[in-house]
Amino acid sequence: MIDRRTFLIGGAGALASAWANGRAWAAAPRWAPYADAMVIDGCGFIAGEDGAPGAALSAQLVDEARRSGLRVLQTTVGPVAQYEGAYEETVRSIGFWENEILAHPEVFMAVRNRADLDAARREKKLGVVYQFQDSAPIGEKLERVDDFHRLGVRTVQLTYNLRNLVGDGCLEPGNAGLSRFGHRLIERLNERRILVDLAHSGRRTATEAIAASKAPVLISHTGCASLVERPRNKTDAELRAVADGGGVVGIYLMPFLRESGQTTAADVIRHLEYALKVCGEDHVGIGTDNLVSPVRLSEKYKQQHREAIQERRRLGISAAGESEEVYLFVPDLNTVDRFHTLAVLLSARGHSDARIGKILGGNFARVMGEVWG
Repeated sequence: MIDRRTFLIGGAGALASAWANGRAWAAAPRWAPYADAMVIDGCGFIAGEDGAPGAALSAQLVDEARRSGLRVLQTTVGPVAQYEGAYEETVRSIGFWENEILAHPEVFMAVRNRADLDAARREKKLGVVYQFQDSAPIGEKLERVDDFHRLGVRTVQLTYNLRNLVGDGCLEPGNAGLSRFGHRLIERLNERRILVDLAHSGRRTATEAIAASKAPVLISHTGCASLVERPRNKTDAELRAVADGGGVVGIYLMPFLRESGQTTAADVIRHLEYALKVCGEDHVGIGTDNLVSPVRLSEKYKQQHREAIQERRRLGISAAGESEEVYLFVPDLNTVDRFHTLAVLLSARGHSDARIGKILGGNFARVMGEVWG
């Protein structure tokens, strides 16, 4: 099974060097509050060298995570679009991250609650949050919600692109919505104070889940369908419903932000500003769906990308807008401090420091603290 997360991790050996990255941005404009801001990536990845299963993070990857300025990273543990072995694979993935946090306490820390969020910001560490991008690891056993809560999982995305036991993903033409089991799962997640995430969900699934949840929900990584109509992007009605319920919508750095060609920083800003118009400044964030480290566009990367897209098409999980010629990063944001670059761009367009702070992570932090306690 090759999902986008697997491909991103597989390309982690093709990273730009830290020296080149630092030199390229040494003279760039600065957004003064960045060093003290609560910067949160609602969906991102840090990968071992060449994506080898269980490979420890290299010194370069750890250093790039430190230099990113991120205070919190929601990172995916476990597979998507598969039930067989999903529980076991998720436990192994959590174990990997527990080891990395223990190995690098000066850089990483586990984040489970509001106090941890505050500590990550105060101590200038990268707080790691375990999230699912598919509820498949839970299977039919709601008691596993309790197991995963004890293991540190704090955000559960209900579906990936296809239909599962909970409801329809965004590629299902039937758009059948949330199942009875899905209603029960949301109730259990609410009881255990785990955030519900509706990225990748079908539109009816999202609408019904927002209504069913007694707590605010996230759409951790998406775009605006009114700007670019793609299955992965959300309609104004979905965006507004999340905001009306107190939740947050994260804009991603993905090909789906434009009709064709490689996504640019200008596309990201355009979707952020549209989401601000629809949701209000208290309900918009950023979930890159990218690696924290920059990617070097090597021949190896291009070949891996082609193979990943072809395999996703074969499996029926490739979304409209995925292309062998369009890569999974934004070239003019392909640096470890891309959140800072976005802050500079937003500031240049007249957004206040307070609003920028909310977008960079303040909004995610508020909702996370409210739900997790």
